[in-house]
Amino acid sequence: MAEFRMPSLGADMEAGTLTKWLVKPGDVVRRGDLVAVVQTEKADVEVEVFTDGTVEKILVSEGEKVPVGALLATIRREGEAAEAAPAPAPAPEAGPAARTRASPAARRRAEELGIDLAGLSGSGPDGSITIADVEAATPAPAAAKPAAAPDRAAAMRRAIAAAMSRSNREIPHYYLGTEIDLGAAMRWLSEQNAARPVTERILPAALLLRSVALAAREVPEMNGFWLDGSFRPSPSVHLGVAISLSTGLVAPALHDAEKKTLGDLMKDLRDLVTRARAGTLRSSEVSDPTITVTNLGDLGVETVYGVIFPPQVALVGFGRILERPRVRNGAVQPAATVLATLSGDHRASDGHRGGIFLAAIDRLLQKPEAL
Repeated sequence: MAEFRMPSLGADMEAGTLTKWLVKPGDVVRRGDLVAVVQTEKADVEVEVFTDGTVEKILVSEGEKVPVGALLATIRREGEAAEAAPAPAPAPEAGPAARTRASPAARRRAEELGIDLAGLSGSGPDGSITIADVEAATPAPAAAKPAAAPDRAAAMRRAIAAAMSRSNREIPHYYLGTEIDLGAAMRWLSEQNAARPVTERILPAALLLRSVALAAREVPEMNGFWLDGSFRPSPSVHLGVAISLSTGLVAPALHDAEKKTLGDLMKDLRDLVTRARAGTLRSSEVSDPTITVTNLGDLGVETVYGVIFPPQVALVGFGRILERPRVRNGAVQPAATVLATLSGDHRASDGHRGGIFLAAIDRLLQKPEAL
């Protein structure tokens, strides 16, 4: 019997609230299917299952907050026998009424609101009462709801601050920067977009992301995780993209970015940004970025020196694309350039390897047709 547990959806996550089940006992699931929605301090995340089989039991009710690693459900693999049904409970003797079935979180909420559970019917597994059932029975004033948004934003800010504090405390950062000439890249991009429908045009951000993905493949010390005192390189480049939200920041992954065409990467980037801002990210997108890119050029920022997202070991920053003077053949000419920076983890790499990495990004952007 396979176990479906509360996943870690970020290095700083300690617990999550299971807000919604997307399956029920008896449903057949396949690897990659969405089975639940989990609320963290940063986002609502659709959680995938990584086992083929049939949902046997659901062990956590909607609305319950449980720690990372807690058992949420069991899944019967193909060929396994179903668990035997429990023997019927003996009829209760005359006396006090039987205890109402309810989740611990629902009981606490009922006590807070002064609700008698005995008068409620449950919508959870086996008829158990959930937080949603308790709150549905509460004549709460409509004005009480809007306070949730500021609370969520504050919680997200606290989570981000905790992760960045950990990063600054544990990771020996080093920083490098270089100015990259984007003249050839911007001319090529203009020609390509002229032949594309408006909805399929490629933004400069896609070129930058693609160059980072390919450079990370060339310099693998930048792509992976520092875990248990050693560096673990990743065989694929799952490129984290920093996306601003009204409540803070998330950095979900574009999977296998080094294998995608520019058109596919642009399409996936648009989809990722849309879903991040709609709160429909998937657990795999949140939990496994191997290197992150942050781009603040659209805000007018020229240089970005970022903080590494642990347990990753590198972060690349891009500023605003600007016309700057460049010397070519002894003459000063205007050129479109961008300032690229690297925040590296000295435990996994050094300035020499970091310099090779930035040089690879520069070299790749000089031949945009090869991207």
